[in-house]
Amino acid sequence: MKIEGACGVVRALAIRTGDREPMVEVEQQRVVAGRGLEDDRRAKGKRGITFLSAERWRETMAQLGESLPWHSRRANVLVEGFDLAATIGQCIQMGNVSVKIWDETRPCGEMDEICMGLKDALKPELRGGVHGEVLEGGLIRIGDRVTLAQPDIER
Repeated sequence: MKIEGACGVVRALAIRTGDREPMVEVEQQRVVAGRGLEDDRRAKGKRGITFLSAERWRETMAQLGESLPWHSRRANVLVEGFDLAATIGQCIQMGNVSVKIWDETRPCGEMDEICMGLKDALKPELRGGVHGEVLEGGLIRIGDRVTLAQPDIER
């Protein structure tokens, strides 16, 4: 069951092929329940998939005077037009994929290795994004709608 008024779009997708390895952008990606994005080396459990707001990323880059690619943040899904802060404790739907959002993805020291000051710039307003557990797997694609939804299963 969908909750009215909460709709965004998937703008980009990326997977981690290894620790500190470059992210690889993809047009679509299979998502596995209980795990995360297929082929993503770090995908598992409550941190199976990570989301970043396109709007918050642009704010961060403007603050720093930089133009880094969005996946420098090491997130899997870039969404636009969707308030990620409102999703903590909720479920979101992208196509037939359902994800329970557990918490904020807090920026680590690796962010300052990419760009000095990035770690602190990602702290306000959940600019670092959120992470969640895949409840129902499937295929996600760039252009998929992102909606806030009620879970079909309780966790």
